[in-house]
Amino acid sequence: MKKVLALFLVSILLLTACSSGSKNKQASGESKDTKEITVWAWDPNFNIKAMNLAKEAYKSENPDLKIKVVENAQADIVQKLNTSLSSGTTKGLPNIVLIEDYRAQSFLKAYPDMFQKLTGSFKPEDFAQYKMAPTSLDGKNYGLPFDTGVTGLYVRTDYLEKAGYKVADLQNIDWNKYIEIGKKVKAATGKVMLTQDPKDLGLIRMMIQSSGAWYLKKDGVTPDLAGNAALKEAFKTYKEILDADLVKPVSDWSQFVAGFNSGDVATVPTGNWITPSIKSEASQSGKWAVVPMPKQSGIANSVNASNLGGSSWYVLNVPGKEKAVDFLAKTFGSNVDFYQTLNKEIGAIGTYKPAAEGEAYKASDDFFGGQKIITDFANWTEQIPQVNYGLHTYAIEDILAVGMQDYLKGKDLDKVLEDAQKQAEEQIK
Repeated sequence: MKKVLALFLVSILLLTACSSGSKNKQASGESKDTKEITVWAWDPNFNIKAMNLAKEAYKSENPDLKIKVVENAQADIVQKLNTSLSSGTTKGLPNIVLIEDYRAQSFLKAYPDMFQKLTGSFKPEDFAQYKMAPTSLDGKNYGLPFDTGVTGLYVRTDYLEKAGYKVADLQNIDWNKYIEIGKKVKAATGKVMLTQDPKDLGLIRMMIQSSGAWYLKKDGVTPDLAGNAALKEAFKTYKEILDADLVKPVSDWSQFVAGFNSGDVATVPTGNWITPSIKSEASQSGKWAVVPMPKQSGIANSVNASNLGGSSWYVLNVPGKEKAVDFLAKTFGSNVDFYQTLNKEIGAIGTYKPAAEGEAYKASDDFFGGQKIITDFANWTEQIPQVNYGLHTYAIEDILAVGMQDYLKGKDLDKVLEDAQKQAEEQIK
């Protein structure tokens, strides 16, 4: 009986070892070679198209590698990753996945073993510095930076001229000056300055990052709402813009785009990714310019540069990871000519700094009166303050969106931010 029991225990140990080894192999990517890698991304006209252009550029490096690009909605990617990674299974996951910078730290900290380190496969110093914090963990690079959400203030030059302003008058202004100009533009033209969705705090994000501040402290975990000078100033500015009646309310993307395509607003403060939508109204060619983002009033270290959005590429720790890393390194990680193609084909401004020396980045744009807007955006990208987006951008914005409405209805601002701080601390543990 003892011999039988001993054999049984040995069998169990062997089975356990085999099972454990199998799982580790699957996670580490050592179990088999592959001639195909899969990529998940969203937006067929931007990210998907960029990846397909990368496929073409990589053929000269490795014509035998098949690269399958699969479109998913961003929300679906987030859900699928969380479901699979939390359960410990890698079956069905892609080799490469696009993750928004605001969400990256939550994945890296929750599942650090499931992402392949990219340290050494590209030169971090060749990319915009502000992209390093969200794409890295514990000093290691996990994400290869892709597009920039560098912001600009798109302005209707004809409306400004009617109010007695030139484009030069809006260079490197602060938000107080913006409001002052807005009042005169409205008086002269009847046009408001911008659209705003009450549920969207993108404007707040842009304002506080220009001052090197965020909703969280530098650790990326601790809420930083009460006592956050940049956030308080952003709330005050937001209310002043509304009180000056400079806003056209909108409730979705189509209304946002219609706001400037129809000529209802004089400016659009947002990320450079809006350029194709602005240019889609051909009748307005020659009537637009782009100037640096306004900086925060009363915040000493605020600059005329900020960010809204942006994403990066990540390699999952599954079979084929080495080929996935090589593919990214030789396209998005180092290929200047490839970035010129990206810019010409889809208007993408990458965060790869050497690309700014290429011809596409230096081209003038007749729609914007001959302005070299890509050159300008590339320069502003290097000025964006680096912040740690941390784990909870969207959770905190849900809290702040309610707080903003309370503030607009008359609640004391310090009390609004103190209450938001308490709520955030209770929810985020």
